[in-house]
Amino acid sequence: MRVLKSFFILLFIITYNTANAQYTEVINSNRPGVSKSAFSVGTGIAQGEFGAFTVNEEHTPLQYEVSGFGLDFSLRYGLLFEELELSLDGVYQNDNITYNNASVSVEDKRSNFKNFTLGAKYLVYDPYKNAEEAKPNLYSYHANRKFQWKSLIPAVSVYVGGNFDTKNNPYTAPDVEGFSPKVMIATQNNFNGGWVFVMNLIKDRIGSEYSDFQYIFTLTHSFTPQWVIFGEAQGISGDFYSDNIFRVGGAYLWTKDFQLDANIAFNTKDTPSVFNIAFGASYRLDFHKDKKIDNGNGNTGKFKKKRKNKKKKKDDSDPEGN
Repeated sequence: MRVLKSFFILLFIITYNTANAQYTEVINSNRPGVSKSAFSVGTGIAQGEFGAFTVNEEHTPLQYEVSGFGLDFSLRYGLLFEELELSLDGVYQNDNITYNNASVSVEDKRSNFKNFTLGAKYLVYDPYKNAEEAKPNLYSYHANRKFQWKSLIPAVSVYVGGNFDTKNNPYTAPDVEGFSPKVMIATQNNFNGGWVFVMNLIKDRIGSEYSDFQYIFTLTHSFTPQWVIFGEAQGISGDFYSDNIFRVGGAYLWTKDFQLDANIAFNTKDTPSVFNIAFGASYRLDFHKDKKIDNGNGNTGKFKKKRKNKKKKKDDSDPEGN
């Protein structure tokens, strides 16, 4: 029992220390969902998140089918501040659309970026930073697993970016072309027991006639240090395209810098129906260096040795004191 108790004490101390900084000892990936965490990857971290997915859609009223594949990526970098992250995100799709509303089916091949966005995210509020109540109870395992009402207060970050859309893109609205702004509010709650809830509120392609609003709710649960499962709901509301998409899946932490994941996506309507299977991986290059801590008295941890300027006493000193 003593060994077990010591293990839990050490585990809680590590959890507390890593919860108060953007940088984490293991990779912090937004996959396998499509929502963005409120926290950045940390300064000195260059991270890539890549995925491949199948495309299967069927529009019953308009009688067309879509089949193909897609690739998505996210390149993230922590710059200047622990709270700041730059990211380049993209979704590329290649498919065949078959129209069955005539006596002879007509097939058309399409390919382009559905999204290509460059932006920056900044953490404006972190409830876990320097929180005394976040310290673990070293004497009670069960006390640390109880629900805490203060955990309902989320971390909050803001994202500002820009879309870059090509002309005559088959996946965008007719008037969408070139640059258009994108803004987002991302929140994150870390609950005891390995539960994390992320919420994104997004206004996309601002300024165009077909600007849309999106919400993404993602709930993840890590039941071992390596395995995590998740469920996600994404709502899209716009004049060009509206949908409610659900995703379920999981991820496996291969090493502290490498993660594998898989998920399925589906909806509940037929305008069109959606069923996609996705696989992905995340990898980071860790060049993070901890900043020197100022404990409030001007001491940054550097100490300079004082030079001794004591005069050497003469062994043959004058007995009269001269």
